[in-house]
Amino acid sequence: MIEVKNISKFFGKLKVLKDVSINLEKGECIAMIGPNGCGKTTLIKSILGMVLPSSGEIIFDNKSITKDIEYRKNIGYMPQIGRYPENMTIGQIINMIKGIRNSDEELDEELYHQFHIEQLLDKQMRTLSGGTTQKVSATLAFLFNPKVLVLDEPTAGLDPLASEILKEKIIKERNNGKLILITSHLLSELDDLISQVVLIQDGQIVFHKSVLQLKKDTGEDKISKSIIQVLKEKVA
Repeated sequence: MIEVKNISKFFGKLKVLKDVSINLEKGECIAMIGPNGCGKTTLIKSILGMVLPSSGEIIFDNKSITKDIEYRKNIGYMPQIGRYPENMTIGQIINMIKGIRNSDEELDEELYHQFHIEQLLDKQMRTLSGGTTQKVSATLAFLFNPKVLVLDEPTAGLDPLASEILKEKIIKERNNGKLILITSHLLSELDDLISQVVLIQDGQIVFHKSVLQLKKDTGEDKISKSIIQVLKEKVA
């Protein structure tokens, strides 16, 4: 699905990614974890085409992304903090994105209805709470039924009900064969969601393991506890 081949990224003299290689397959929900500044955001933005690697290559569905920018239409992205034109309404934002995407495929409006977005269409973005903005971002990420979903801290700021609705949607789409990448500092949120874990540290992949293997290696029954144990070992 997505193959990252020996990519490195420099920002000036700072080397943020160091010869990173990883395969990400459809039907998996993968948590990308690591301390602040470890390079995971740069890796995600490289996959999204928002950052150009200094070297290496990223393959999406057997095509290099540098030769096929149309691949982005197959990705739904939910940023940690959604930034939208403040004076536009939710309805205008949704219509604008629909126009940009110009897709003839059937829309996935499940979150649109579950979050009751239709009742908020006239509200300006500048008036929204952080949680409501997150609902808009989640709705847009899933709306075009993409093959890949990239979710950055997806439940941050959501109320408990909205958080559960989103987690159930993530599980459903994973079971439908989509590739889902999640970054999160709320490790307890990952327990029912993910099937694989990627630990990034100092710009390098420390490990890429299935949840079953990680639990076996650590002797823990919860993903969150397994991850904490590994992180403690790396710091010690």
